[in-house]
Amino acid sequence: SSSSSHTFVLTGIPGLDAAHVWLSIPFTCIYVASLVGNCTIFFVIRSDPSLHEPMYQLLSMLAMTDLGLSLSTTPTVMSVFWANCREISFDACFAQVYFVHSFSFMESSVLLAMAFDRYVAICYPLRYTSILTSARTAKIGLAALCRCLFGVLPSLFLLRRLPFCHSHVLSHAYCLHQDLIKLVCADITFNSMYGLAVVILIVVLDPLLILLSYIGICKTIARIPSQRERLRALNSCLSHILAVLTLYIPMVGLSMVHRFSKNASPLVLVFLANTYLLVPPVLNPIIYSIKNKQIRRGVLKVLTPRKSF
Repeated sequence: SSSSSHTFVLTGIPGLDAAHVWLSIPFTCIYVASLVGNCTIFFVIRSDPSLHEPMYQLLSMLAMTDLGLSLSTTPTVMSVFWANCREISFDACFAQVYFVHSFSFMESSVLLAMAFDRYVAICYPLRYTSILTSARTAKIGLAALCRCLFGVLPSLFLLRRLPFCHSHVLSHAYCLHQDLIKLVCADITFNSMYGLAVVILIVVLDPLLILLSYIGICKTIARIPSQRERLRALNSCLSHILAVLTLYIPMVGLSMVHRFSKNASPLVLVFLANTYLLVPPVLNPIIYSIKNKQIRRGVLKVLTPRKSF
């Protein structure tokens, strides 16, 4: 039979099958927190004209990306934990792989754009508004989107045409490219090389460029004579630094374990994969609400109903 008639079998948390109903409670809370947090950030930025500047436009892109990342894993994770429904069709699995990887690469691209925004704001404050116009910010967003679409699609087309004759059991509660490629019983050299090229172009290049922009930022901050101004400049970067660490530490960890550790414990894989996909969408709105006065004010305005006089 053709591979497209196959189904894959998803895995919850190995060894904790009996506790899946209980485990669904924290997972549900995480998803709800992510949806509420990111929708609130997006709504606050959209509805407040004073927040229509590049930094906040990029933050609303980050919120939409996080929303996409959460929604692309919710259906299968919840069906495994709530209903113990583990089968997923070939096409649905590939669609999920596409969305999961596109949104996580998009997140990386938006964080890179935000690093550029901080670099311009601190190193060239007088030229900030002329360099980062709204039109240019929109173009950056569009470029990030194209980069993710074209980065993920070819590897999926290549993978779809290969035969899956090994076990159809996946190691997570959703489909990942690294996981599917292990089930192929054909030569996957080209797929692996292409996958590695995409990883280098996005997962390696983005943090490297972010690091370079922060080296430039630190050099500029070091030249500021007033300590108070130095702290202010550093503080304006703190939420972005936390968002970068939240995304890249689990992402790099998961890539390394999948690529180099053949006999890693399934629990390690599950823990890393869930951290990588569930933690950034929940933490980003919290980080930005706590660290950013204008966002915090906007969130409070949304939460507290206006008094009628």
